[in-house]
Amino acid sequence: MQNEIQNLVDSIVADYYNWQSKSSIRTEVHARMLDEFINGIEVVEGRKYIKILKKLGSQTMVWGFVVNVDNDKKFRKGDILMAAGYGAPARNAARGNILDGDFDITWSGPRYL
Repeated sequence: MQNEIQNLVDSIVADYYNWQSKSSIRTEVHARMLDEFINGIEVVEGRKYIKILKKLGSQTMVWGFVVNVDNDKKFRKGDILMAAGYGAPARNAARGNILDGDFDITWSGPRYL
């Protein structure tokens, strides 16, 4: 599952870069922001979920959660969930699955259905 988490993180970074590249002017500020974004992503493994954190400036936010157990009553292992808050995912619907490689995300979080 480590490779799949790394693929998810790589996709988040790639989307941030693509979003940032929409600006017609590339400056040192853009490069510094990209570097800070990349270094600000943190993966925290809990009992049931893997929490993906992102840091923008001095703020740390939850990007989303990944189900990390086989025995969840509603979701499969690897399902991506939006954050309901800092400590818990929104359990209304999966936003893709990292084990299937089937997910549509943005740098700011999993996409709404």
